Amino acid sequence: MPKAGLYALLAILGFALLFAFLPSGGRADARTGAELSGVKFRMYPSRDEDAVWSFAAQRVTSDPVAGQTQLSGLSGGQRLLRERDPKTKALTGRETLDARLDTPELSIDDQDTMTTRQARITLVKECAGIDLKGTDAQPVTIEQGRGFSAPVAEIRSPFLSGHAEKLQMSFNFDLNDMDNDRSSTRIDTKPAKICRDGQLVPNPRAAARSKEN
Repeated sequence: MPKAGLYALLAILGFALLFAFLPSGGRADARTGAELSGVKFRMYPSRDEDAVWSFAAQRVTSDPVAGQTQLSGLSGGQRLLRERDPKTKALTGRETLDARLDTPELSIDDQDTMTTRQARITLVKECAGIDLKGTDAQPVTIEQGRGFSAPVAEIRSPFLSGHAEKLQMSFNFDLNDMDNDRSSTRIDTKPAKICRDGQLVPNPRAAARSKEN
C-alpha cells in the first residue's frame, strides 16, 4: 500500500479512492484506482521535508494497488521551499519559488519519485534552464531530496552551459555526475550577465572591464 505522504498531497482524490476497493463483480477487466480531471494540488515529499511541489493537471489517474499516480496535461509545475525560522527551525508559513518544471506528463510512485520522458527544469536562483530528455526505459527522474537525472541534457546558465549525457544534478545546481566522454560543457568565469533575484542582469564587473578596454 502506498505511503500516506503521496495521497495526503492528493487529498482531492480521497473521496474517489473509496471506490477503488468496491467489489468488482469478478470482472476480468476490473480496474483499481480513481481518475479525476481539472485538478490542482500540492505534494509534500517526506524525503524532502522543506520542499513543496505544486501542479495543475488536466487528468490525474491513481492506482493504489500499483502505487502509481499518472498526471497528464500538466501546467504551472513549481518546486517551492518552505521557510524556517533560523532560531527555532519552525516553519514560518512563507514559501519561495526554487524551480519550475515544464513537462506534459508525470508518473509519481509511492516514494514520491517522479519520472517522465522529457522535461525542462528552471532553477530560479541560478537563472539556469536544463532541458532533459529520456525514454520509457530510461526516463527523466526527479528523486526527492537528491535532485534530477536524465540520459541527455542541455544546460544553459550564465556560468555553465553545454551538452551533458547521463546527467545527475541537484536543485542547488551541483553537477554531481555525467558521462565526461560524451559530454561537452563550458564554464564562463566572466559572463556578460549574472543572475540576481531570479533575473538575468548585466554583470557590473564585465561592464567595468569593457570600459577599461
